[in-house]
Amino acid sequence: MKRFLIYLISLLPLLYLLVRLFIFEDVSDPIKYIYTITGASATVIIFFSITLSLIREKINLIKYRKEIGLLGFFYALLHLLNFIVLDASFDFSFIIKETVDKPFIYLGMIAFFIVLFMAITSTKDLFRKYNKYHKFVYLALILVTIHWIMAQKAISILQFIYIGIILIIGYYKLLQQIIRKYK
Repeated sequence: MKRFLIYLISLLPLLYLLVRLFIFEDVSDPIKYIYTITGASATVIIFFSITLSLIREKINLIKYRKEIGLLGFFYALLHLLNFIVLDASFDFSFIIKETVDKPFIYLGMIAFFIVLFMAITSTKDLFRKYNKYHKFVYLALILVTIHWIMAQKAISILQFIYIGIILIIGYYKLLQQIIRKYK
């Protein structure tokens, strides 16, 4: 039942996106809208996956962390595919030019490749071998935050709230690590 709810909740942004694009057709810039929904969904889901250890005393979802992380990767992949397929129309010279010219794009690309590595190494055997590198998720989330702020070209109250949440989660994760080390 929990697994079903996790998938249902995680796929709601995709359903919302499809309804807005294909049923209501009320989106003025579909490519930008897809960027917004897929990027925000990927970020929120991946952030949620790292907070599972913080809330395990109240709600233990640790056994679903891999699936939740992979759902976050799914949205990150959709975000990247939106850039490659819809925005760049598979024009790889344009992709390279945009990536070099716009720092927020290469920060997003670096974050994507970190999450891709984590997705590939999430099988039992590979996770045992590479689990120490999964801490790079924190770097990916920092890069994604900078990517998002730079893409907006201005910082809004929503972004300040987001940064505050990142700092709070980071503080509690660091505190959790220190407590675990000295137990």
